[in-house]
Amino acid sequence: MHALDILGDPVRRRILELLADGEQPSGAVVEVVQREFGISQPAVSQHLKVLRESGFATVRAEGQRRLYAIDSAPLQEVDAWLDQFRRFWEQKLDALETEIARGKRARRISKGERK
Repeated sequence: MHALDILGDPVRRRILELLADGEQPSGAVVEVVQREFGISQPAVSQHLKVLRESGFATVRAEGQRRLYAIDSAPLQEVDAWLDQFRRFWEQKLDALETEIARGKRARRISKGERK
């Protein structure tokens, strides 16, 4: 399965967002995903399995609990693939940054401040 197929699913993306905050017990992930998506515990477990088998997540046992974490290697591959498209938005983001700075400067000057 291609990385974008994995990331194309909103449930799996949400799980990765949860794991981006750090290692999470499977029960906590299941609780959030069930509440937000209205799917069963076995369905959430299946998504966790897909993430694990595709290399996006790791799992380790701690007693009875299973703790999930992100494995960054596949995300680095996605980032490398996206690199070819960055030129389409980087210039626009740079222009936005310039306009924001101009607006801040104009507000300071209008208030009588100078920097």
